[in-house]
Amino acid sequence: MLVVGLGNPGLEYAETRHNFGWKVLDALALKLGLTWRLQTAFAAEIAKGNPDSIPRLWLAKPLTFMNDSGRSVSALMRYHRIPSTALVTVFDDINLEFGSVKIAENGGPGGHNGVASVIEQVGPDFIRFRLGIGPKQPAEIDIKDFVLGRFTPDQNILIKQKQISYVTGLELLLTHGPSVAMNRLNRRPPST
Repeated sequence: MLVVGLGNPGLEYAETRHNFGWKVLDALALKLGLTWRLQTAFAAEIAKGNPDSIPRLWLAKPLTFMNDSGRSVSALMRYHRIPSTALVTVFDDINLEFGSVKIAENGGPGGHNGVASVIEQVGPDFIRFRLGIGPKQPAEIDIKDFVLGRFTPDQNILIKQKQISYVTGLELLLTHGPSVAMNRLNRRPPST
């Protein structure tokens, strides 16, 4: 299984909304005791291991910048002979309410340039672990400025509180498959 966090390299992007996928993948690697290593052949940082519940696992953070993520992802998949159905992308999604998670097995890019790049390189049949960052505020802000902006202090607090549930959701997806994970994570919370 290959789990790819979509984001941008460099300190100036580290805490931006567009690097939410990297933040969650870092938390998963930490929980599983995996260490990141630069692998220039794939233009990515890679963490690999064989946790008991998830054999043959690779985590990757492409260093090609968001809009060219597919180049790194496809190189990894070709080299390790990973089918697209064993690819999970973890990324920020402006179309989802902030803090929410939704899993999809295929589909279009939803306006996300990193996902569009992966689709262009490997096709649409991969799993998406979507992390809500919406809605865009203020409404008139350019999308690029919004996704490359930083979370507010209150949003950072909520992300820290939800970090365990994000990682648990990813583990559920990896150990039990997308159907089980979608049934548990894609439900809307009951309204009061």
